[in-house]
Amino acid sequence: MVQRRGAVLALAALLAGCGGGGGSDGFTASPVAGSTPTPTPTSSVAGCSLRERQDWAAAQLREWYLFPETLPAALDPTPYANVGDYVDALTATARGQRRDRYFTYVTSIRDEEAYYTAGQSAGFGVRLALDQSGQRLFITEAFEGAPALTAGIDRGAEILAIGTTTANLRTVGAIVTAEGTTGLTTALGPDTAGTARVLRISDAGGTRTVTLAKTDFALAPVSSRYGAKVISDGGRPVGYVNLRTFIQPAEAPLRAAFAQFRAAGITNIIVDLRYNGGGLVSVAELVGDLMGANRSTSEVFSYTSFRTEKSAENDTKLFTPQPESIAPTRVAFIGTSSTASASELVINAFVPYLHGNAGLIGGNTYGKPVGQIALDKPACDDRLRVIAFATQNAARAGDYYDGLATEV
Repeated sequence: MVQRRGAVLALAALLAGCGGGGGSDGFTASPVAGSTPTPTPTSSVAGCSLRERQDWAAAQLREWYLFPETLPAALDPTPYANVGDYVDALTATARGQRRDRYFTYVTSIRDEEAYYTAGQSAGFGVRLALDQSGQRLFITEAFEGAPALTAGIDRGAEILAIGTTTANLRTVGAIVTAEGTTGLTTALGPDTAGTARVLRISDAGGTRTVTLAKTDFALAPVSSRYGAKVISDGGRPVGYVNLRTFIQPAEAPLRAAFAQFRAAGITNIIVDLRYNGGGLVSVAELVGDLMGANRSTSEVFSYTSFRTEKSAENDTKLFTPQPESIAPTRVAFIGTSSTASASELVINAFVPYLHGNAGLIGGNTYGKPVGQIALDKPACDDRLRVIAFATQNAARAGDYYDGLATEV
């Protein structure tokens, strides 16, 4: 159960009008991680045969993996049809121990850098969630500049049916009954620009059928509509910031939000990370600094520790207050099972300083106290994201593989 500290409960009452949320980790043989686009096939390139790529991935794991004792002494790559499946097999033991739940993976260098540097991805631009029955599909957030919101489809809308034409629309319930939830992913089509689907939508305006085509769009990590605001709590200002993901474009809007909070004299803040699966460690550190006006430059934000053979890479991040920084006396973090990685790093970092004045509201977090480094094979457009380090807060607490509910 999430512990709801009394000092932050008053902040929770202000959440109804605040908004929704979105998101892995950051080191470039320096920490990051996030979406997992399919690597570009490159088997005709020298050094990029399937076997060569598999051997390269195995060698990187044996050098950098945080849990080397869990790797098999030998594993024939021949039965595995791609590099990703082979990496999954190599990391199966740690996965069974809940220490690496598919956190180590292969992705595309090009696609990942497009996401982390500019928020670029392709899709309808919505976040989806099933209700408790598993039979109804709702839009929990629609992103600015993306097809759905442009078509007037916003959070709270329900998708009733999906098809490629009006003639073959299938209800969400029928798809789930026949194919499970993976059938919904299939029905919505691949995340490539130009993929079109017909959707029957129900919202406050009624029920209608719309045709949407997926496009490339830049995700705004802080919504221009509700990402940052000052709320009045009986005349006392409370800051609210909703961070969708920890990517480089988040820096400017985060600085702007905290400058607004600082000007308003805010010391109580709500940090909404409910859908934020993580991102760049450097952005998580900036969030910590923006809430660290009263922290000295000798105080620890986090410790980063690699395996014994790589201990030269260990690092201690100290607070570095910024011109926009505030000194919060109470912080309510909104979390769910989708709150992970860099989000958890930020939450955990403030426990030793705010104690009972930091609270986790909503639900338990995912449980990812470890981070990836990026190891690249450029000729093949392969980026191996390897779990290589663990993080701890100033009190050396960081073993929250089952979430932060028992820590906050």
